[in-house]
Amino acid sequence: MKSPAHRTRDIERQAGYLKPEHCAPPPPRTGSDTMWFIRDGCGIVCGVITWILVFYAEFVVVFVMLLPAKNVAYSLINGALFNGLAFLALASHARAMCTDPGAVPKGNATKEFIESLQLKPGQVVYKCPKCCSIKPDRAHHCSVCKRCIKKMDHHCPWVNNCVGENNQKYFVLFTMYIALISFHALIMVAFHFVFCFEEDWSKCSSFSPPATVILLILLCFEGLLFLIFTAVMFGTQVHSICTDETGIEQLKKEERRWAKKSKWMNMKVVFGHPFSIAWLSPFATPDHGKADVYQYIV
Repeated sequence: MKSPAHRTRDIERQAGYLKPEHCAPPPPRTGSDTMWFIRDGCGIVCGVITWILVFYAEFVVVFVMLLPAKNVAYSLINGALFNGLAFLALASHARAMCTDPGAVPKGNATKEFIESLQLKPGQVVYKCPKCCSIKPDRAHHCSVCKRCIKKMDHHCPWVNNCVGENNQKYFVLFTMYIALISFHALIMVAFHFVFCFEEDWSKCSSFSPPATVILLILLCFEGLLFLIFTAVMFGTQVHSICTDETGIEQLKKEERRWAKKSKWMNMKVVFGHPFSIAWLSPFATPDHGKADVYQYIV
């Protein structure tokens, strides 16, 4: 008895069964295709909100807490650390948002392309009926991106993109750096409250005491909320990478059909070979290898 997952993927090997005549030829690539950006209203709003919240935290940290501080070394060290982490967080967000997550070429389920694969006995290909593409193993269709995404983990509105094979590193770095600046901001808020209680409130900030309290409370609420959210997301992403199982695969409980690798090797597949400081850089593009993901043995 076959499971539902088997039934949905049990497709004949003949090109004719895939009905390639129903698919138009893939559109030619133009210069505008070089930059990946999803035109989704909700995702764009969430992305803008993310940047606004980071800039709000920057404003409160710099102008409310650090500049009025009497200890210059304290202000310089914490300012450099917070601004550096915030810059890396925004850079990671931009890379996660504007990097092709691993979209399958749209409309390539043509008879010519299927025959060019020269399928051997035991090899199959799957066609996505929504985007008319030859669907690689472990790829799933995203209704927001309107494309099949290789190793799709989930669609995240906060980065206005899918998290997939090509941008998972940047998404993990984004969650890590947001968690770090949230934790750092909470520590500075705690120190600032202690300082203001011991000193005159009018001297601990260039703003009025009521405005200072409101700004600090809002930053504390923002930092606590995003620390919990991003720390949990960071942990689930690292666990997903180590087990080599995407969020969708875990949710659907799909049968494992790919080779099992060590946790360290799975990390290097996402962050690059070999281990280096580039793992922490959103500007370093990892090497994912050149495996043929369109075919596999059943």
